[in-house]
Amino acid sequence: MIEENKSIYTVPFALLCLSSLLFSASFNMIIPELPNYLSKLGGAEHKGLIIALFTLTAGISRPFSGKLTDRWGRVPVMAVGSIVCFICGFLYPVISSVAGFFLLRLIHGFSTGFKPTATSAYVADIIPQNRWGEALGMHGLCFSIGGAVGPAVGSFIANNYGIDPMFYCSSIFALLSIVIVMNMKETLKNKERFNLGMLRIQRNEIIEWRVIPAGIVTLLSYSAYGVILTLIPDWSEHLGISNKGLFFTAYTLSSIGIRFVSGKVADRYGRIRVMLVGVAILSISAFLLGYNHSVEGMIIGAIVYGIGGGILSPAVNAWTIDLSLPQHRGKAMATMYIALEVGIGGGALIAGYLYRDEISRIPNLFIANSIIILLAFFYILYWQSKNKKTV
Repeated sequence: MIEENKSIYTVPFALLCLSSLLFSASFNMIIPELPNYLSKLGGAEHKGLIIALFTLTAGISRPFSGKLTDRWGRVPVMAVGSIVCFICGFLYPVISSVAGFFLLRLIHGFSTGFKPTATSAYVADIIPQNRWGEALGMHGLCFSIGGAVGPAVGSFIANNYGIDPMFYCSSIFALLSIVIVMNMKETLKNKERFNLGMLRIQRNEIIEWRVIPAGIVTLLSYSAYGVILTLIPDWSEHLGISNKGLFFTAYTLSSIGIRFVSGKVADRYGRIRVMLVGVAILSISAFLLGYNHSVEGMIIGAIVYGIGGGILSPAVNAWTIDLSLPQHRGKAMATMYIALEVGIGGGALIAGYLYRDEISRIPNLFIANSIIILLAFFYILYWQSKNKKTV
């Protein structure tokens, strides 16, 4: 049992956060440049698949990563995720066809299917329950910093040195993440040796039904991120912004500020209240992106989106752990992340299909997405009324 008054700011937690920052920077670094890269390969009409295929394999791998996290250990599963990122960075420059590109996106998706699942379980292992929200907020802060640094650095390298060096830099960031993870102490008490039987997934091992409410909120609210990842690079170019990572930097910087307090607030006042505020702000941000067709409007939308995401993410992650059993933390987090991948992938796929390289359609797609996000708000109220308590 972890002491409730124990500080969360320990060396293991700091290493975990640094590893996640580097991992996040690695795979986010290439995202703003991928739509143009795909167009040059001849696949402009399939831009929605860039994110959708990535999240597809991330989602498929979650039951495996959840089971392995609960049996094989947190550290090796985190390492597998970073290793996939490292390898993929070197393979992108080799690909010369649309089919090959999409196959690599499928493979790359396994990285985020593994590392975040094990990382969240690791946090719950080393942090007292009454401070999960704060810890997950600080960890999310570091992940977000990687998400801000990555796109900005990636676009800078691509614009000044070419796209291949950008891919190689992505691999270097992943390698640094691996080095940190491999020097961390395992926290799973009853760790088992890896065997192929662990890769056989039974029906009852796929979903942790206790955390489905958190999954529904995650799916609906994170559809916005799939829409953003698909549309913002082209929207930025349309508005005359050369660095396509600007939006991601703006929203991440605003997210960083709010994460310093949002996790603590979720621990003190309850997950439900904080999630309602976060979802409402996310919905407003999507509306602003569609309503104001200017550089200033895009930046304001990015800042508001960052605030909403910074409020929602620690609360919904902590709520997932609250709803789960200690021995099934890996499976619980995997379930929540499956919902996240479905939300992001679905949002990206639908946005890409409806967009079809017609810039004039982008504002309406953002506004439509704001309505979808709002469904999460009403679901939270429904769940609260049925359970008659605030978590």
